[in-house]
Amino acid sequence: MMVDLLKKYLTAKTGLSEEKVELWSSVFSPRKVSKNEYLLREGEVCRYSTFVCKGCLRLYSIDGKGREHIMQFAPEEWWVADAQSFSDNTPSLYFIDALEDSEVMQMDQPGQAKLLQFVPESALFYQSLMQKRQAVSQRRIATSMSASAEERYLDFMKTYPSFIQRIPQHMIASYLGITPESLSRIRKSVVSKK
Repeated sequence: MMVDLLKKYLTAKTGLSEEKVELWSSVFSPRKVSKNEYLLREGEVCRYSTFVCKGCLRLYSIDGKGREHIMQFAPEEWWVADAQSFSDNTPSLYFIDALEDSEVMQMDQPGQAKLLQFVPESALFYQSLMQKRQAVSQRRIATSMSASAEERYLDFMKTYPSFIQRIPQHMIASYLGITPESLSRIRKSVVSKK
């Protein structure tokens, strides 16, 4: 069951009592999401913070020329949301959709408010989650500005080894900020060096 996966995750990550984990998980709702189904579209307000129990989601934008720019992949035990839209009730600049049939647990703003009121430790958990997300974003920006495309791909392979076979190559190229053709050349080069 999805709620059991969430409870197991929360117990491992927070060390909270069973009672507080029960309260925490009670503010989430389970949802099954089909492959290619949207959880959020650009212009909508992000109503949920989503925890992935099974499957994989992605957060991305589409520029004026119709090109996708993937900001985040979210497989099992990852969180995804447009944090600014969720917290400020403003229209999102992003899309969130499912790359695979997925099972998720979602929390809305009233649920988060209840959680912060009755489980104060949750604020520290979310602060830690946001700090980690910010550190990953800063590292990604620095890498995209200073590393070659091949170095970015090698770093991606090292950081997210399970993604290489699971995520379509054109999406990995989008995440890395390169064309699918460039990624194909890089992959051949990497294989020939082994």
